[in-house]
Amino acid sequence: MENNFFQQAKSAVNRLTNAQGNPSAQDKQAAQNAIQQAYSNSTAEEQQHLQQLEQTLKQKNQLS
Repeated sequence: MENNFFQQAKSAVNRLTNAQGNPSAQDKQAAQNAIQQAYSNSTAEEQQHLQQLEQTLKQKNQLS
């Protein structure tokens, strides 16, 4: 069963990657915060997926 923070992180990343135009700094920070919160309560498998989500955002220039 996926934890709620993990679901929130996935949703935040999806919002950023599917957004039209340039997402706001607030949206980017919200996604980063959601990912960081999810790390603390996630399984090893979820942590690996979170790393992939972070990498996706970096590739799309949504995170620094």
